[in-house]
Amino acid sequence: MSTQSGLGDHLNPCNAVFGSLRAAGLTLDLAYQGIDQKEWGRLFAKADQIGLQEQIKDLLTGGLVNTSEHRPALHTALRNLDKSPVPHLGQDVMPAIADVWQRIDGLCNKWVGVTDLIHIGIGGSDFGPRLAVQALAHSTNKTNRSMRVHFSANIDSAELSHILERAQANSTKVLIVSKSFSTAETMLNAKTIINWFKAKNLTSSQIQNSLFAITSNTKAAESFGIQKENIFPFWDWVGGRFSVWSAVGLPIALQYGFDTFKQLLSGANAMDQHFASAAIHQNLPCLLALALFYQQHKHHSKAYAVVPYAHALELFPFWLQQLDMESNGKSVDRQGNFVKVSSPTVFGSAGTNAQHSYFQLLHQGPEVIPVDFIAVKAAMSTLPEAQEHHNALLANCLAQAQALAHGKESTDPNLSYAGKRPSNLIMLPKLDAYHLGALLALYEHRTFCLGALWNLNSFDQPGVELGKVLARPIQDALKNDAPFNSDAFDGVTASRIDFLKK
Repeated sequence: MSTQSGLGDHLNPCNAVFGSLRAAGLTLDLAYQGIDQKEWGRLFAKADQIGLQEQIKDLLTGGLVNTSEHRPALHTALRNLDKSPVPHLGQDVMPAIADVWQRIDGLCNKWVGVTDLIHIGIGGSDFGPRLAVQALAHSTNKTNRSMRVHFSANIDSAELSHILERAQANSTKVLIVSKSFSTAETMLNAKTIINWFKAKNLTSSQIQNSLFAITSNTKAAESFGIQKENIFPFWDWVGGRFSVWSAVGLPIALQYGFDTFKQLLSGANAMDQHFASAAIHQNLPCLLALALFYQQHKHHSKAYAVVPYAHALELFPFWLQQLDMESNGKSVDRQGNFVKVSSPTVFGSAGTNAQHSYFQLLHQGPEVIPVDFIAVKAAMSTLPEAQEHHNALLANCLAQAQALAHGKESTDPNLSYAGKRPSNLIMLPKLDAYHLGALLALYEHRTFCLGALWNLNSFDQPGVELGKVLARPIQDALKNDAPFNSDAFDGVTASRIDFLKK
């Protein structure tokens, strides 16, 4: 049926039988969204009005969805395991992607004797692989080399120092991940690690054999001193926050095996196929986007929370913050017109810890803040008491959603809960590479749908550049005790530099 026609009550996603809204093994429950039949009809009409299904097709077939940079966003090709052709500029990108898969597999097969892997990257070069490596540590039925995997992103030397205190230099390998191979934080951290190798008396040859690069600027990596056979490419049509599916995800394969990495890709690909083929009223990423779009307009919500009731997914909100706010934190639309609504602030942490942090605000604060609850059906430890713990965990998840929805009346205003606070429940049958891949792809596509609803370009991020540009002259001014030209800075910044130099 056309989404513009009358919406039968049996098609109201809020009334769907639990388990009927499912894709790639994930189940979505919208029962506590509080969106009635007529309102869903309006949302589906909005999707028709903006041509959402056509925009989805453009995304998945190489359309120039990154309008400001005039290029596609082909991250879905990175998990196209059947290698069906994906054209870009007259060429199929799949042979190059398959070559990288083969190289990753080959490296996994000869990756022996490594005690420590240090992954250097920041932003999209860090969040995805860091999340996956931590989350899959709790998964069963996977290879595990028991190698220590360290992630260094921050330019603060304290993070790197802590890693280097534990790493064994003679059996350490380093992945330097930067799309441009010029990211300031990443390159400074890389140079510091090379100095550490030298201080540990490694030869130039040993250092070279320890360094690997993942970049779209292979020439810069070679100039830096990375051996050509140790450089893994990715491409300018892959945004950093969508890059975990590329060689950026190499630590996942090196720690847990290439088959596990392929399972991650397979779960994401299954969600891609659902996203491409399902009608809007059954399409999980679209439904998530439409529901949040509705709550933003109804309640003027400026934030939403994501709470995974799985300690293994404690980094998921951090990954999602970049995905949503870097993609859609914009003040102008695709035509350059100012907008009134774009990405809400994203926050969250693992339940049940979150209940003892900000849930007071969720239940009784004046602003209505939508919540995404994420739960895993199967327990995630082998302790004898694992099921008892897991039942308590799931009970808390379901109870918090119920309390937010229904509230509680009291003659004492301090003990009253307003209720009618919207939430989703996303249920994974178990936490493994396949379902983790599906979960990440679900939110990637939801972010794209939200960008489409707000008429935003979700694939550029010009706002991150200004501060980087301004940091360079300040860093130069801080280098030594010599006087600096205070006229080169505004008065506030000049006085702060002067203070730091004293």
